Amino acid sequence: MQKAYLSGNLAPVPDEIDALNLPVEGTLPPELTGRYFRNGPNPRPGEDPGHWFGGHGMIHGIRLREGRAEWYRNRWVRTTKFTDGADFIGPDGVNLTATQANTHVIRHDGRIYALIEVGLPYEMTPELDTVGPVDFGGKLTTAMTAHPKADPITGELHFFGYGFVPPFATYHRLSAGGELVESREIEVPGATMMHDFAITENYLVWLDLPVTFDLNRGGGMPYAFDEKYGARIGLTPRAGGVTQWFEVDPCYAFHVGNAWEDDQGRVVLSAARYSPEVFTSLWEEISGRTDVATHATVRISAALHRWVLDPATGKTAEEPLDDRGIEFPTFNEDRLGLGSRYLYTVGGQQIVKYDHRSGDAATLDTGGHTGEAVFVPAEGASAEDDGWLLSVVTTSGDSRLLVADARDLSTVASVRLPRRVPAGFHGSWLQD
Repeated sequence: MQKAYLSGNLAPVPDEIDALNLPVEGTLPPELTGRYFRNGPNPRPGEDPGHWFGGHGMIHGIRLREGRAEWYRNRWVRTTKFTDGADFIGPDGVNLTATQANTHVIRHDGRIYALIEVGLPYEMTPELDTVGPVDFGGKLTTAMTAHPKADPITGELHFFGYGFVPPFATYHRLSAGGELVESREIEVPGATMMHDFAITENYLVWLDLPVTFDLNRGGGMPYAFDEKYGARIGLTPRAGGVTQWFEVDPCYAFHVGNAWEDDQGRVVLSAARYSPEVFTSLWEEISGRTDVATHATVRISAALHRWVLDPATGKTAEEPLDDRGIEFPTFNEDRLGLGSRYLYTVGGQQIVKYDHRSGDAATLDTGGHTGEAVFVPAEGASAEDDGWLLSVVTTSGDSRLLVADARDLSTVASVRLPRRVPAGFHGSWLQD
């Protein structure tokens, strides 16, 4: 049987390479001087991890400097699982260093971290060498989400870890200087796949959704949609206090867009939402239980959705915002938690830009499989969408780094990469 996570756009590459002086079509903005890093699963040749999410992390990096594309390189994240074959669960319990570190790559306080939601972050160098696991001076004793949130006002990094045994969810806060200064439990009834969350000016926003963990399920990842668990969104005051929970229609969301408080004090949250049926179908596919020889590639079928949560009344309103299949919502993170007009998503061979104010959606047809579009603000930006979108696009086995103008979705430049980059997860622009 042809497994989705070992074929097509997801097929891993066999080695690490370096290439210099990459060809550029169009003109790279000179102020884009830094590195674009993108993480994703990439098992070694001959390995079958049993699930798309189980491959070793590999970061693909492109170095841009003053209008030139100086280099490309790709490196596996050398976790103890990669180098020593260490077991995640052993005689001494959970080994938080024995992970794949395959989901995201970020920078905080000058340190670069490769992230996965079930283990510790791994520090990387700007040249993509692995430094090692980080527990912030022994203070971090849980896993760290792959989706931390950097407060644009305070510079603090908010994140959480979820576990298979109590405490099932723990909130953490790093200072702008990289010190772990707060940890507290968020009480939830069971072990779920809590992939992402959001913050607003006054709240932490939790997704307690019914994709539950059960070792008796076996397989590569023992998670499944369990409608009996219930679906709810929680608001915890950032200053401390009791979490207020809001029941929502059964669904799952890997990724949220922005969240903020409106002029009535209600929390507005958008996300790429999966119905129970669509999630179950996708999960079967990326678990290798569906023969992808019968169709082209993995089909992403989340749709943009909005919830409005009113702490004063306890009421919830929710509505679909679009019916097209999208994923990986991004936005100008200078507006994180404060409200934003624009949201960028990808689906199939398109980048989709949503305007929350007008309700319009504009598209850029890329001509290939389109990875997450990372927003980079322009220097001295005068508008929220004044900047660029960076996305790895793959067509017929060839990949390029697309640079688009975030205002009108016009193509500015394209960097031809020396190899196909497998479809992966998340990346970051690290400005010099």
